[in-house]
Amino acid sequence: MGLTKLDRRNRIRRRIRKIVSGTSSTPRMSVYRSNKEIYAQLIDDQTGKTIVAASSRDKEIVDAKLTTKIEIATSVGARIGELAGKAGVTEVKFDRGGYLYHGRVKALADGAREGGLKF
Repeated sequence: MGLTKLDRRNRIRRRIRKIVSGTSSTPRMSVYRSNKEIYAQLIDDQTGKTIVAASSRDKEIVDAKLTTKIEIATSVGARIGELAGKAGVTEVKFDRGGYLYHGRVKALADGAREGGLKF
């Protein structure tokens, strides 16, 4: 019997995490996507600290009254780019968390690029 979707995603996630590791100068941008929400955070893996985080549950994004999940993901990406700029971060390593680089994950990445992040 083949792998379940969750097993497949975890296998890909472990394979990515072997390679992608964040530092204080270039943190790792980790993405988590649930059925309803999307979350992104910049992590310094050397100290184990989260530098900044943004999600679709933030007040600014909820108040925008966006209709589609793609629009919400784009605004989350722009928000994390804005917060990262305030924290002095311009370059990140992208960790898609085992999700395909498609749809909401791609929209979040494009929004982060528009927000000023490079990866």
